[in-house]
Amino acid sequence: MFEHTKAFSGYSVDDLPRAKRFYGETLGVRVSEQDDLLFLHIAGDRDTLIYPKSDHQPASFTVLNFPVDDVEAAVDALTERGVRFERYEGTELETDEKGIFRGEGPLIAWFKDPAGNVLSVIQEPGSESS
Repeated sequence: MFEHTKAFSGYSVDDLPRAKRFYGETLGVRVSEQDDLLFLHIAGDRDTLIYPKSDHQPASFTVLNFPVDDVEAAVDALTERGVRFERYEGTELETDEKGIFRGEGPLIAWFKDPAGNVLSVIQEPGSESS
């Protein structure tokens, strides 16, 4: 039934102008607004919809992953732009001092948008981190 549809995902924020600044300026994603909705134009021809919600509750799971060639370089660059990475100490997802998970699986680092939604940078399979 949906084999040919161009599905997309979306999630809420509590402050659309602040989200637009964060995604557009801090993360460098191409964004646009239409009818009080924010669209993230990311590679792959699948926009992500961000909508305002007055009783917004941040997602407790990762809502958007940004694949990168070098997670270490991405974390350093985003940290310079003021992004704070989550630290998970004493858990099976324990991160290092930079906030990078280096356990089994891909290298990944989680951070939050201004509304508290969890995002990540995740190293592409086969890429080497310096």
